[in-house]
Amino acid sequence: MVHASRRRFLGYGLAGVVVAAAAGGAGVELVSRGVLPGKGMLDAIDGACSVAAPDLAPYAPPGSQRSGTFYSQARRRTVGYTIGYPPGHRPGARLPLVLMLHGYGGNHASALSGLTPAQALALRVDGTPPPPMALVTVDGGVGYWNPHPGDNPQAMLTDELIPLCRRRGLGFASTITGVGSEAHRVGVMGISMGGYGALLLAEKHPDLISAVAAISPAIWTSYAQAQAANAGAYASAADFAADDAVTHAAALARVPVRVASGLSDPFHPGVQALVRALPKTPGGVPAVITFANGCHTAPFFTAQEPPSLAFLAHHLASFTT
Repeated sequence: MVHASRRRFLGYGLAGVVVAAAAGGAGVELVSRGVLPGKGMLDAIDGACSVAAPDLAPYAPPGSQRSGTFYSQARRRTVGYTIGYPPGHRPGARLPLVLMLHGYGGNHASALSGLTPAQALALRVDGTPPPPMALVTVDGGVGYWNPHPGDNPQAMLTDELIPLCRRRGLGFASTITGVGSEAHRVGVMGISMGGYGALLLAEKHPDLISAVAAISPAIWTSYAQAQAANAGAYASAADFAADDAVTHAAALARVPVRVASGLSDPFHPGVQALVRALPKTPGGVPAVITFANGCHTAPFFTAQEPPSLAFLAHHLASFTT
């Protein structure tokens, strides 16, 4: 049973990834908008996209999982969400919380590269299970997790989703205040568009987000560049300036950051700019940066999910309660 499940995990994450379009919504966007015209196939042929399959075993039987919907005032529509629990935990458990933000064209059911939230929490890194935490996914649309007229997915996260989870004991809803309070038990991660969204959320709310992990974040370094690739990513040049993850990277001075990017990812220059902009102040927390062989495709995403989750679990568990 365990061996069969491991094959299924690998099959979900790694099947059909010879070309960039097989990366799901993120890859489809890049191909359809001309960012990866023939480059994905060339990279696949010359090995630039080759990524070693992650060792997803041994792992524990997945915990329970619950899905639902709520009407989002911030997004002006009904959105779906899924909460996954770690092995041995069920609804009602008090746990740190991680928000997992999906990529372009995705939704709460496809936020992780081929895994459900409960399956992702059952993975182990180097055979070691991470400290227990809950993982929630939610529908964020295609607006790059930044505010647009009539649709504010970021406010949905902070004003609606996190309170919903805290009413369930996740993220440690508490009346305690001050350093080390239970109110600081929320992490965020994402892939591609979701990776950018995770960084943006941490920059805008460093008092709320305890740690952030971005896998292949979709980062542009100018509004013109963003417009050429995806005209709907930002409502205006002013909005790009307000939500430019590179320009506002200094806000992450005291937020633990992990960033992973493939060397052949078309977003890699933007990620490099972000890394150069990350604060290096004496009181800052050194970022964990992983630049490795890979493209903007599912193999790289899948390989980076376990270490990203382990990074967040470690930092969320390090806070005193």
